[in-house]
Amino acid sequence: MSDFLGGLFGDEKSQGTQDQKNQYSSSQGNDASSGSQGNGASSSSQGNTASQSAIGNQTEGSLELHKEELDITKNNVSAGEVVLSKEVVEEQKTVDVPVMHEEVVIKRTPVNQRSNASITSEETVHIPVSEEQVEVNKYTVTTEEISASKRQVEETQQVQETLKHEEAHVNTTGSVDIVEGGSGFEDINKG
Repeated sequence: MSDFLGGLFGDEKSQGTQDQKNQYSSSQGNDASSGSQGNGASSSSQGNTASQSAIGNQTEGSLELHKEELDITKNNVSAGEVVLSKEVVEEQKTVDVPVMHEEVVIKRTPVNQRSNASITSEETVHIPVSEEQVEVNKYTVTTEEISASKRQVEETQQVQETLKHEEAHVNTTGSVDIVEGGSGFEDINKG
């Protein structure tokens, strides 16, 4: 790069001689072009766009600086899934149920009377006795409803990346005066 800039800001004698030999100028968009210098060798910047033109005794050149920017894209990827399912759990349950039943109470009352009835063993008395029995039936009730839905939650993630950029350096040899013009050469090496 110092060869390129040295060619740009070299001594005026070689430039004047060169101007007499080859005098042309070209600048086309981003193409690199250079005028012939010295022994017919051409100079070009590697990877940078440079243009030179020789006009009279003054040589001009330009250099483009580049930097990297981040190109960030977001992709939807599967993070997992939620499955709702049921399982049957059995448990023993004991319930106290009050039930009724009938009892027969025998009561003896002494009677001391004369009777005309004959004595026989054919007389009987039937008293039906009942009781409550427990009958158990099962039925199903809905106790709760569980639903699942998705929602979008935005969060911030930090991304770190190393970016490159180009800086210009001006190197001079000999006694070359650099005067600040529109390009601000005096400030380039301070930044």
